[in-house]
Amino acid sequence: MKSKFFNLLALFFLATSSSFAQANKIEYVEYTLDNGLHVILHEDHSTPIVAVSIMYHVGSKNEEPNRTGFAHFFEHLLFEGSANIKRGEFDKYVENAGGTLNANTWYDRTYYYEILPSNQLELGLWLESERLLHAKVENKGIETQRKVVKEERRQRVDNQPYGTVLQETMKRLFKKHPYNWPVIGYMEHLNAAVESDYVNFYKTFYVPNNAVLSISGDLNIEESKKLINRYFGTIPKGTKDIPRPTIQEPAMTAEIRDTVYDNIQLPAVIQGFHIPKQGTDDYYAVKMLAQLLSQGQSSRFNKRLVDEKELALFVGTFPLDLEDQGVALTYSIANMGTDPKVLEDAMEEMYAEVRKELITEIEFEKLRNQIESNFIQSNSTMAGIAESLANYHMYFGDANLINKEVDRYMKVTREDIKRVANKYFVKNNRVTLHYLAKSRKGN
Repeated sequence: MKSKFFNLLALFFLATSSSFAQANKIEYVEYTLDNGLHVILHEDHSTPIVAVSIMYHVGSKNEEPNRTGFAHFFEHLLFEGSANIKRGEFDKYVENAGGTLNANTWYDRTYYYEILPSNQLELGLWLESERLLHAKVENKGIETQRKVVKEERRQRVDNQPYGTVLQETMKRLFKKHPYNWPVIGYMEHLNAAVESDYVNFYKTFYVPNNAVLSISGDLNIEESKKLINRYFGTIPKGTKDIPRPTIQEPAMTAEIRDTVYDNIQLPAVIQGFHIPKQGTDDYYAVKMLAQLLSQGQSSRFNKRLVDEKELALFVGTFPLDLEDQGVALTYSIANMGTDPKVLEDAMEEMYAEVRKELITEIEFEKLRNQIESNFIQSNSTMAGIAESLANYHMYFGDANLINKEVDRYMKVTREDIKRVANKYFVKNNRVTLHYLAKSRKGN
């Protein structure tokens, strides 16, 4: 009787979870304009807002080695205004309409978005069409934003404790591929650049055939199509070749070790591992391994290094979503009085454990539940849906991964997690950095 009850209970949860997945399927329409602009529309009337976004397939990896920082610089520059928007007025249009806006840059892409009341959809389309066709790429704005970016670098990288972690790790992991330089770039390159360099970058990458327009929210599909055609349909297709790096980073054969002296008080151990690019089978297994090690207070790193041994204050492991070659970054901020070598040895013990033994069934089930929860949360807002749809199309040519990528995680087994630990989380595949206070330099 008890067995029958639990079987029925299991069937109930299976049925309800299946219907939940179907009920929460993200429906969308996608098409491509004659000029190459790919459009994705998701209609959802649950809230009276609309997220208007446009993603350009250009990041720091597309830059010239002596002109780094351009992709990030344009994230700033393209808020300067356009032929029809006065300098400094871009933000005001959105704010006066009761909306918000922002942008961000990564190694592989640049992303702009506005979140607006749904009756202001046309405003968002006009603003993004102006950014695409009529942006002011001229000396006055360039000089203004050059100062802004310099200050941002000083605050977020040069003078921020541990602010150079990603820069110092990536330049040692990548000797040939342009992931070598930081997204924010080097100031000497931005200083050396002239107006024609910026104009050429704009005309090369800010073209409709290098972009995805993704809109999510309280909209009417057919009416939206008409507006999109009005504002974007006549924008000329780009005529320049869009450079994509084809360099393959050679596999590492030995660990790279170094010491970085920083404006910090507590030492840290930073490790970077080469892993496969996003979307590959092994990538999903690595992401689950990273969650096992560091997501939540009950993760292995937190339980062992923070709670039990009290060697670290903060620990974390996270894979970077990269298009060409993946990276998993691990960090541990040492507790007061902890020798970084002792901390590193403790981290190595934990890598050795997952290389040697299968994770427990309980841990595995917890990981799967975390993955499903994270997946649902990432698509719980109109802005999140718009960005996910654009990402999935741009990187994989399949926007429907918004509904099925979680299945790729669910195919990962405990054996897969152990296998990738042995393949990637090994000494000859990593960079290890000890971050020490500048006062210790020379001691």
